[in-house]
Amino acid sequence: MSEYKSDIDIARSVTPKAIAEIGKKLNIEWDDLRPFGHDKAKISQDLVKKLSKTPKGKLVLVTAISPTPAGEGKTTTSVGLCDGLNRIGKQALVCLREPSLGPCFGMKGGAAGGGWAQVIPMEDINLHFTGDFHAITSAHNLLSALIDNHIYWGNSLDFDTRRVAWRRVVDMNDRALRQINVSLGGVANGFPREAGFDITVASEVMAIFCLASSLDDLEERLGNIIIGHTRGKEPIRASQLEAAGPMTVLLKDAFSPNLVQTLEGNPAIIHGGPFANIAHGCNSVVATKTGLGLSDYVVTEAGFGADLGAEKFFDIKCRKSGLEPDAVVLVATIRALKFHGGVARDDLNQENLTALADGFANIERHIGNLSKYGVPVVVGINRFVTDTDAELAKVIEFCAGLGVKAIECTHWSNGGAGTEELAQHVVELVDAGTANFKTLYEDDMPLLDKVRTIAQSIYGAEDVAADKKVRGQFETLEQGGFGHLPVCIAKTQYSFSTDPDLKGAPSNHIVPIREVRLSAGAGFVVVICGEIMTMPGLPRVPAATKIRLDDDGLTVGLF
Repeated sequence: MSEYKSDIDIARSVTPKAIAEIGKKLNIEWDDLRPFGHDKAKISQDLVKKLSKTPKGKLVLVTAISPTPAGEGKTTTSVGLCDGLNRIGKQALVCLREPSLGPCFGMKGGAAGGGWAQVIPMEDINLHFTGDFHAITSAHNLLSALIDNHIYWGNSLDFDTRRVAWRRVVDMNDRALRQINVSLGGVANGFPREAGFDITVASEVMAIFCLASSLDDLEERLGNIIIGHTRGKEPIRASQLEAAGPMTVLLKDAFSPNLVQTLEGNPAIIHGGPFANIAHGCNSVVATKTGLGLSDYVVTEAGFGADLGAEKFFDIKCRKSGLEPDAVVLVATIRALKFHGGVARDDLNQENLTALADGFANIERHIGNLSKYGVPVVVGINRFVTDTDAELAKVIEFCAGLGVKAIECTHWSNGGAGTEELAQHVVELVDAGTANFKTLYEDDMPLLDKVRTIAQSIYGAEDVAADKKVRGQFETLEQGGFGHLPVCIAKTQYSFSTDPDLKGAPSNHIVPIREVRLSAGAGFVVVICGEIMTMPGLPRVPAATKIRLDDDGLTVGLF
C-alpha cells in the first residue's frame, strides 16, 4: 500500500461484493432490497417501518475540529472506524450523507471517504447515485411551479408576490442564480417578481426528507411548509396548494435508504445530505434508525466542525427523533492543528511543535463543547505520513490533560487495521454506559436566547447582534406559535466566529444575525449569520475542470 494511488484508483482496485451478500450480513432478505445494479440497493419501506420499532444498536457520532484546507477526514474516519469495529469482531455499519454535486464539481471533487477507507461504488455515490437528490430537487421545484401557476390563474389565496418565501433549487454551485427575476416576457408568462435559487442541500425539502420518520410524516411536513404570505401577512402553506401529495409521490422511492459497502465489504447506508453550514448537516433519521435496527454499532457523521454539525446533530436531529448517541469521536489532524496555530499551508509538512501547541485552543474548545451534551468523547488523530512522532505524542499528552484519550489512526493507508485501537476504545466507552445525553437548551427558551446560548456556549462569542428588523422577525415567529422550535444557525464552517479568517478559538466576538427563515415543515428556524450563502459559488479553478472521461470511458479527476 506504500505506492501512491488516487482514491478513485484504490476504489477500482477492489472487486465489490454483490449487494445481496452485504444484505445477508445484516439479515436482510432479498425481497427487502430494491437493487440498482449489482453493488447498491434501496432497503424496502416495509423493512424500514419494522426496524424503526426494534432498534438494537449503539450510536457513535463522528465529528471534527474546525475545518481547514489541510483536511480532517470525518467521512474517511467514519468508514475506517466501521471497518475497525468489524475487524475486532463487532457487527457495525456506517451511516453517511450523500454527496452534493456542488462540492464534487466545486472545491472537493468527491465525498465518499479516502484512501483505503472508502465507500463504493465511489463514482456512482459521488455522481447521481440512486437519484435521490434529483427527486428532492424536482419535488422542491414542483412546489415553486405550483406557486407561480396559482398566482397566474387568479391568485385565490391572495399571495402577496412581494412575500413569496419559496425559492427554487439546483444541486450545483451557481452564484448567478442567487437573485433573479422570474415571469418576464409578457402577460403569458405570469406576474414578474424577484426570486432566487438555493443549492438543493439547503432546501427545506432536503431537511424534511432527513427528519421525517415515515412517508406519512413526510407528507404532513411538506404540507406544513410556509411558502409565502397574504397581503394581510397571513401565512400560506404548501397544503393550501394541495402540493404535499404530488411532492411525496416524487420522493417516495428516494425516501428508502441506500445500502452500499466499504472497501472491506462492510455495510454502509448512505441517505440524504444537507450541509452543516447552511442546514442541519446529518443523514436521514430513517437511515440512522434503520441502521440501529440492523446492527450492534452504528457510526454516523455530522458535517464540518463540531460547532456546526455536532451541535445540530444534538440539538436538532436528536431532539426531533429521540436518538441518543452513546459516544463521540472527534477527528483531528496534526496538520490542521498547526494551521490553526498560524502555519501557512505550504509549510504544514514541517515539524512545528510551537505552532501545534498554539493550535490546541481549537481542539480544546471542541472537547469542552462536546462535554456539555453529556456524551463521552475520544479523539481520533487522522495521521498523515508527514506527521512526526514528537507531534503525535504532544497531541496525545495534551488531550490526556483534558481527560480525553487521543488515538493515532492510520485508516487512510491501512483501512480498518489502522483503527482497531480506536474501535476498542469506542466499545469501552459505549459499554461503560456513561452517556447521559442532554440538549444545550430547552424548547421553551425564546428564539433569540437560543441563538445567544449557542453563540456564547459553543462559539465563545460575547453576544449576538440583531437589528430591529431581525428582532421583529423573532417576535413574529413566537407570536405565530413557532417559538418552541430549535434554531439552525447558518455560518462559516472555518471559524467559531463568522469571520473565516479567525482561526484557533476566537473569543468575545459578536455573531451578527443577517436573516431569519422559518422552516415550518422541517421544524426549525434558520438563522443566517455573517456572510454565509445558501447558494455557494464555484472557486476560481473548479474541481470540475479536472474531471473527464479517459479513452476507456472511465471517469478521471474525481479525487
